[in-house]
Amino acid sequence: MARLIEFITNHWMLCVAFVVVAYLLIQELIDNVFNRYNAITPIAAVVQMNNTETVIIDVSEANEYKKGHINEAINVPMSKLDQKLGMLEKYKNTPMLVNCHTGAKSAPACKKLYKLGFKQVTNLIGGIQAWEDQKLPINRSS
Repeated sequence: MARLIEFITNHWMLCVAFVVVAYLLIQELIDNVFNRYNAITPIAAVVQMNNTETVIIDVSEANEYKKGHINEAINVPMSKLDQKLGMLEKYKNTPMLVNCHTGAKSAPACKKLYKLGFKQVTNLIGGIQAWEDQKLPINRSS
């Protein structure tokens, strides 16, 4: 025990870094276990879109949306999601595919939508970049 205390006092920055990294990993693990929304690949998203009346919500900012988006996607930027919830209310019981440019904004958007009562929310893993990597069609017009 004395050697452990000596190690911690001699390498306190390393120990603090270890605690922070461990905390972040545990937090990420807990978030993944308690996710109430699905996450699917682009190919699985196409299957879902073909089999159900799926609404596609793109939470990219307007400039990213114009660079490329899934056909018939509704652009609701993450920064304006709270303001545009009324517009999405009619889709509360409809399967919803949420995406963004890289997938970084869509996961928090899915979490928020689920908490607000949207129960059929699905996140597109990798976003439009993954969609393009699979050679799936995108719309480049506004």
